Amino acid sequence: MATRTELGQALRGWRESISPAAIGLPTGGRRRVPGLRREELALTAGISFDYLVQLEQGRAANPSPQVLHALAEVLRLDAVDREVLFRLAGSRAPASGSVPRQIPAGVQRMIDRMSDTPVAVFTAAWDAVQWNPLWSELFGDPTHAPSRNIVWGHFAADTPAGASAVERDRAHTDAFERMMVSDLRRAADRYPDDRAVAELIDGLRASSRFDELWARYETLPLAGSHKTVLHPELGAITLDCDILAIERADLHIVMNWAVPGTRDADKLDTLRDQAATATR
Repeated sequence: MATRTELGQALRGWRESISPAAIGLPTGGRRRVPGLRREELALTAGISFDYLVQLEQGRAANPSPQVLHALAEVLRLDAVDREVLFRLAGSRAPASGSVPRQIPAGVQRMIDRMSDTPVAVFTAAWDAVQWNPLWSELFGDPTHAPSRNIVWGHFAADTPAGASAVERDRAHTDAFERMMVSDLRRAADRYPDDRAVAELIDGLRASSRFDELWARYETLPLAGSHKTVLHPELGAITLDCDILAIERADLHIVMNWAVPGTRDADKLDTLRDQAATATR
C-alpha cells in the first residue's frame, strides 16, 4: 500500500526534474537546487505553499482530484506518471484522452540504430505508427494494408495481396491472441475517452474468438512469440519476436530475429540487401 511518504518523495522528485523554462518561468538567477522551487510549483498549480510542503513531507492526506490534476499538469506528467501520482494519493486517475502516438526523440534514435532488424512501433492500441524498410520488405508496407492495427489484422482482416502471411502453431497462436486481447483491454481501460479504441473493440467483437477472449478479462504480461512468415517471394521464414514496452510514451516496439546460421537468417539477409537498395 502506498504511503504519504511515497507521495511526498514522488512529488519532490518530479518537481526537481522539471526546469522553470518548461512551464514558462524565467530561468535567470542562481539556484541552489535543480528544478522548480516549491513556491513556483505551488503558485502555478494554484495551491498554497504550506499545503505543498505538507504534501511533500507526508503530513497531508487525501488531496482532491482537482489538486492532483493541477500538479500533474504543471509537472508535465505523462500518462504513466499521472497514474502513479493518483495511486500514491489513494485515488484513481480520471479518464485520459487519446492514445498517444508521438515517438520521443530518444526512442527514435534507438530505432534508427536498428536498421538491420525488422522493427516497427505501435501505439498502446496496436496501431502501427512507424516501421523501418526491412519491416516493409518482410511483412509488406503497412501503408498499403487495409488497417495498420495488428490486432485487427489478426482477428478480422484477410492478408492483403502481395503481403506476407504469418503462421504460428496452436500453442503460440493461443498465447499471442490472449496476450493481444489482454493488452488491448489495458489500453481501453487507460484511454476510455478514445473513440477510435472503442470503435476498434466494437468491430473486433464480431470475431467469435476475440469476443470469447474479451469476455475472460485476463491480465497478461507482454511476451515474445515464435512465428513463421510466409513471404511471397522467399517462402517460409521462421522468426522469434520480442516486444519492448516504452512505458513513459505508452508505445510498443516489435522486433523480429532469425537464428544465426540458419536458412531463415540467410533469407533475412536477402531482404536486408533489398531494403538497403530500395533506400539508396
